[in-house]
Amino acid sequence: MEELIIRGGRPLAGELRPQGAKNSVLPLLAASLLFTKGCTLHNCPHLSDVESAVEILKALGCKVAWEGRSISVDAGDLREDEIPEALMRTMRSSILFLGPLMARLGRCRLSQPGGCVLGKRPIDLHLSGLKTLGAEVTQKDGSVTCGGTLTGGTIALSYPSVGATENLILAALGAVGTTTIYNAAKEPEVGDLIGFLTAGGAKIYGRGTSMLQVEGGLPEGASYEVMPDRMETATYLSAVAGCGGEVLVRGAVAGYLEPVIHCFALAGCRFREEEQLLALQAPKRLNSTYPVRTGPYPAFPTDAQAPFMAAMLRADGVTVIEENIFADRYRHVPALRALGGDIRTQGTVAVIHGVEHLRGTYLEATDLRGGAAMAVGALQAQGESHLCRIEHILRGYEDFPGKLSALGAEIEIHK
Repeated sequence: MEELIIRGGRPLAGELRPQGAKNSVLPLLAASLLFTKGCTLHNCPHLSDVESAVEILKALGCKVAWEGRSISVDAGDLREDEIPEALMRTMRSSILFLGPLMARLGRCRLSQPGGCVLGKRPIDLHLSGLKTLGAEVTQKDGSVTCGGTLTGGTIALSYPSVGATENLILAALGAVGTTTIYNAAKEPEVGDLIGFLTAGGAKIYGRGTSMLQVEGGLPEGASYEVMPDRMETATYLSAVAGCGGEVLVRGAVAGYLEPVIHCFALAGCRFREEEQLLALQAPKRLNSTYPVRTGPYPAFPTDAQAPFMAAMLRADGVTVIEENIFADRYRHVPALRALGGDIRTQGTVAVIHGVEHLRGTYLEATDLRGGAAMAVGALQAQGESHLCRIEHILRGYEDFPGKLSALGAEIEIHK
């Protein structure tokens, strides 16, 4: 079993370039099922989740070519309507194949998706939206079967779910007529999906707003570059902010990270923002900041909560975090306590009392962002830390130890 060996207690400095966004490339790969003349995605990171998505496409009958960071998909021979259970269990985003399969074939069979265990994450909004468009849905023994002819309609989401918004956009392209989605998610990754689809000729209006209109009609062909990963950027900003030092991130879009930037600025970091460039300069020790509350975009992102918490472990004062998205997203807290962090939780609230020193220890990643947070904490700790179960981290971060090493961190993978 692979583990990360981290020798912390040193400032970080250097440059890096973010990978293509994991949370964007996965729905884009699902959307590739809809392109009648094929498509190519550029800036695709080499991650286990991306590999799983490629395997799903192949299992459905698509021709897939992955060269460097470009993935080409020809879905002309799409014939299978069932995703193998083993592949469904590998990642949460596998549910996003439901919408495009309904749009292309009018039928789909799948099991409940896997991925990180972050509390209850039902797919009710996905299914109720499909029912509104005319799908017949049957759930039995953990499996879902959908079928029927889709017709445009009006969908009002009770919560601006990113996954449900993406799935319903994809399904609506295979419906007859126009579909309107109210209370749609406004995350940049949703905008990236719309950009990809419209590059192929799809007609979707309202990008970046909470009301979307989707005209039925499949896209033809497109070549498209995946947006930079704002959550990877937030993680490395957290590492440098917590350890002290400076970093220049080339290719980052600062506007996607304004809540994170604002909180670190209040904590004593200095930023320089230019087009496709973000620079951070951190003090030796951060100050505490005002209460941080996660929420749908443009609020503070839940995926940045754990690395941010780790960065604040040594901050001078008390920092309060309220997690409003996932019920079980404090699973990293025991590990941060083991490093010497003073964290108290009650319900959705975590209170971090900053300490002067952290100490290296043995850690086990529990999920993707929680594992990254443990690494951020270990980088600040005196002595050596061993972080195992790093397959969680490698689901979302390409060359995680390599990029941190480029910033001066003493980190390596041991088998």
